[in-house]
This record gives sequence, structure tokens and C-alpha cells, in this order.
Amino acid sequence: MDKKVAGYRLFGFMFTMFRLFPVNRNKVFLIATHDDSPEGNIMVAASAIKKARPSMRFISLTKKDKPWKFFSYFVKKAYHMATSKIILLDNVFMPMAYTPISKSTVVIQLWHGTGTIKRFGLDVENKHIARIAKKGNKRITWLIVNGERSKRQYASAFGVDESRIRTLGLPRTDLLLNQTFMESRKRRFLRRLDDQHDLSDKRFVLYAPTFRDGIREDHGIRLDINRLLGVLDDDVVLLLRTHPAVSESFSKEWVKTSVSPGVRDRVIDVSGYPGVTTLLSVADVLITDYSSIIFEYALLKKPMIFYAYDLDEFKRCGRGFYEDYEKNVPGPVVRDEKELCKAVSDVLKRSETDRESEARIEAFLRDNYRRMDRKAAERVAALALREKFSRQS
Repeated sequence: MDKKVAGYRLFGFMFTMFRLFPVNRNKVFLIATHDDSPEGNIMVAASAIKKARPSMRFISLTKKDKPWKFFSYFVKKAYHMATSKIILLDNVFMPMAYTPISKSTVVIQLWHGTGTIKRFGLDVENKHIARIAKKGNKRITWLIVNGERSKRQYASAFGVDESRIRTLGLPRTDLLLNQTFMESRKRRFLRRLDDQHDLSDKRFVLYAPTFRDGIREDHGIRLDINRLLGVLDDDVVLLLRTHPAVSESFSKEWVKTSVSPGVRDRVIDVSGYPGVTTLLSVADVLITDYSSIIFEYALLKKPMIFYAYDLDEFKRCGRGFYEDYEKNVPGPVVRDEKELCKAVSDVLKRSETDRESEARIEAFLRDNYRRMDRKAAERVAALALREKFSRQS
């Protein structure tokens, strides 16, 4: 950690030197270290800013930018960040603890999730990391959430006052609410994989487990894929999406060694697919556990199943939850593979909408979204540009 802190301080030192240069009112610095895809909060917001003010110039820092590329990282990126009028970020950027940002610069934290079930940020980090992260979070001008329910949770996780949290909606939700866009992304996905898989007339189950601290060789996949696909019809394909924190180390060899040849052609590893929004457009059913992905999938009003095999352990030894998990998730909670197989099979066999499930999703949306009007990115852009937008909005 000491080497990392030294890196944070070095970035801060270079940033401070570049503060001698004037802030460029037409420059936006994008810290997209979690999701730099066109479907992520950062890029959707950037597109809205560009539309509102075409003269804006955008510089990005992504997870591909590494500190060992010294000049690019500590010189070029620090310079552009120090001289930008707007800074958008989708993650905690630890060097911000040492960057004295200009009062004329607007810093907007969009985060990468669209809500939260499990505790995160300052609520789970060790004291040393939390101290640095909290200092960096003080630079945030505005923190964006979807609804009032998230305010208290995010205020705690980021260590910011609720007065700096705005319920404008997360930019990426605009895409999910755009039926034409979602249908086009689904067609594009199917065409892209058509050469490798016969995907005509298939139904898709997306399994997207969340990240677990201390994750082991299984990369968080505690699922007997052979058993699950064995009870489902032959037209059902499983899309496997590991968490971004482990996806880079996830090997396709895992599928080859863990899935029998008889069903292997019905398993597609989409861990590296750029942008989860497209995958949500394809999925007929979502299997997850404690992931914030449910806040996005709920907008599509399609069934979810919560495979919480380690729920008791997660409550006791893991991050834990802000609210009662089983009461608040918009779908059935299953605790073992037998229950999971039955739940998925039942959902796929239904020919009519499950009204109880539909009502549960609708209630979840009412609790967690203030607005669902496809104008979230527009509102964020207006806030960033301070056009027709007051601090009291």
C-alpha cells in the first residue's frame, strides 16, 4: 500500500504544479476506471454534454492507463485533470486525496452502479484506505443517484453530506428505458456471435454474480452449470458474466474444464463483453445475488432470481446489507442449486406474465427511482455546465 500511496502523492504533486495553468472551460476530464464503454454512466453523460455544448473537448483516464507509463499517467493525465472545467468519475480515484481542485471546476461522481444492496465504500474499507478515500471524496461537487432512498446509503459510503447528492438519475438508465436502442443492441449482439454459435430462436439466462472479497479460484461461480442446463430445454443458453474485478483473470479454460461437452455449446462467457446494458437486453432471465445490476434490469421488467447460496455468511462475515435483503430484492431468493434449477425452469415455462413478480418489480422501481423519463443524462449535463440549473434543484 505504501507504494500506491507514493503514486497517489506523486500524481497530486504533478497536479498541483499544473494548477498554475488556467482552467479550460471547454475541457472535460473523464475518470472511467470502471466502465469506459459507450453504455457506461461516464460516456453517456459525456455524450449529453457534447450535445449541449459541441465545443467541449474530452480527455479520458481509464483502467488501461497504468502508472508505469510515467509520462502519460503522471504528466499528461495530471495536466488535463488540473486544467479541466468538468471532471466526471465512475469510481473512487484515490489520487484525488492529494489534488487541490480549482473552485471553478465541477466534480461529478456518477459511480458505476445504479443503486446498492450491499454495503460498500467507506462502510467496508479498512481505516487506512477509508481515510484516503474520504479525503478524496471531499473534492466531489455533486454525487448523482436515482432516488431519495439511495441518498442516506451513498452519503455514508462516500462520506459526503446529503446536500451534495442529487437525485437526477444515472445516465445509463436512459439507454435501458429506450426500447428502440435496446432492441438494436440485442440484434447487434446476436449478429456478433452468430458465426460462433447458432443463436436463432434461443432463450438466454444471464448469470452475473457479484464480487466477493477474498474470492477464490472459482471466480465467484458457485454453480453446477451441467446440472442447471440439464433441467432446462435445449434452446436455453447460459450467458456467464463474472465481475469486472476478476474477469481479467478469468480463463475460458474454466468453462472447458467445468462444463461437460454435451452442454458446452450452450454456455457463452461474456465476462469481457464491453458494456453490460447489451447483455441485459438479451437476457430473458437474470440470475444474480447481491449485485447492483438489479437496479438496471428492473427497468426492463423481466424476471430475476437471486441465488444467495452464502447469504448467512455474507451477513455475518461479508459486507452485509443496508436493508433487509430478502424483503427488498424484486424476485425470489433461492439458497441452493436444487431451488435454483426449479426457479429458472418455472420462470421459463410460464406462458403468461407472473403478476406477483411484476408487482414486486414495480414496487422496487417506485422505491428506488424518482424519475424514469430518459432525461437523466440531460439533467447531469445541465448540472455540469451550470446551464438553467441552480444549486437548489
